[in-house]
Amino acid sequence: MRQIVAVVALLAATACTAPTAPRAAGSATPAGPAVLPAPTGPHRVGTTVLHLKDTSRPDPWNLDAKARELTVTLWYPTEQRDGPPAPYMTAEESELLMRGSRIASAPYDTLSRTRTNAVADAEPSGRKLPLVVLSPGFTKPVSTLTSLAEDLASRGYVVAGIDHPYESYATTLEDGTIAECLACDSNSDPGFGAGLVRSRAADVSFVLDELPSKWDGSGRIDRSRIAMAGQSIGGSSTMATMIEDSRVRAGIDMDGTAYARIPPGGFSRPFLFLGSAEHVTSPTWERDWKLLTGWKRWIVLSGAEHQSFTDTPLLSDALGIRSASGILPAQRAAELTRTYVAAFLDLHLKAQRRPVLDGPAPGYPEARFCPCS
Repeated sequence: MRQIVAVVALLAATACTAPTAPRAAGSATPAGPAVLPAPTGPHRVGTTVLHLKDTSRPDPWNLDAKARELTVTLWYPTEQRDGPPAPYMTAEESELLMRGSRIASAPYDTLSRTRTNAVADAEPSGRKLPLVVLSPGFTKPVSTLTSLAEDLASRGYVVAGIDHPYESYATTLEDGTIAECLACDSNSDPGFGAGLVRSRAADVSFVLDELPSKWDGSGRIDRSRIAMAGQSIGGSSTMATMIEDSRVRAGIDMDGTAYARIPPGGFSRPFLFLGSAEHVTSPTWERDWKLLTGWKRWIVLSGAEHQSFTDTPLLSDALGIRSASGILPAQRAAELTRTYVAAFLDLHLKAQRRPVLDGPAPGYPEARFCPCS
C-alpha cells in the first residue's frame, strides 16, 4: 500500500502495512497541546472506558492469552457540566504510538496532552439513543477517532469505540499493562487483511452482546438502531461485521480496502463509502458497489489523504509537522468527515432526511459523488 505523505505521514501506516519512515513535508517548531474541535451538536459529552473479556475464544495474536480482551471507550450525551476532561491517551500510549510511527519531532508524551471535549465518567442522559460502533485503522488506537466520536455523541448518539489489542501500537488492558502490536509481525502474510476483518467482526459482535450487562447506561440505547463506521482496516471491518451480524443496520467504510466478500446475491443494508482520491477507481469498492442492492453512496473528498478521516491532521501542529500544499486542511477535513458521517447516520438511524447525501452541495464542493468518470 502507499505511504502517506505530509501531515498524514505523522502517523504513517495504512490499513495493513508496517510503518516505514514518514516522508513529511518538513519539520516545524511544535505548537502547544492539540485542541480537538468543539462538538457541533446540542448535547454535552461524557465518556467512560469498559474492559470486556471473551472467554469463548483465545486471542488471535497473543498465543499466551486464553481469552480475547477488549478495551471499549464509550462517548454519550450528558447533562453534566463539571468534571475532569477525559484524557486523549496516556503518556506511555503516546510514546509507543509516536515511536511506532517514527515521529521524533516532539516530546514523546505530546499526544497525551491533547485536549478533548468530553467529561470523564459523566452520568449519561437521554433515552432510546442510537448506537454507533467505531473501529480504528491498523496500528492506531480508537482515540484517533475522538473528534468524530465526540461530535456524534453531542448529536444524540452513543458511540462505542473498540480498541482491538495487539493490532495497535498501544492498548491499555484492564490490569494496566500495555498490549503492543503483535499483529504487525504478520501483516505481510497471505490473507492477513481478510483474517483481520473476520477477527474484528467477532470483536464487534461480542461487544454488542456484552454491552447491556456491562454498562450502567446501556438502558438508554435503542438496540434496534445500531450502525458501524471505521477508518482504513476499521472501515474494511464494517462490511465484514454487517455480513455476519444482522444487528448492525447500516455501515460506513472510511478509506478502507474491502476485504470481506459480499454474497453473490448482493447486500441490501445501507452503506456509505467515504474516501480519498485513491478510491475514485478502487477495484474493491467497484466490486462491492455492484453488489450493494440497498441505499448506497460513494463519496470522494478532494484533497483528502488516508488519515484525513481521523484526528491525525489535527495533531500535526502539536507534533511539529508541516502540512504539504494541496492537502485538505485539518479543520476542514474534520468538518467534512463529521458532516457526511452524521448525515448518513441521521438518515438511516433517525429517519431524518439530509440533502447533502442527495448529490453535490454548494457548501461542500470537495465532495464528489461516484462512481466517477
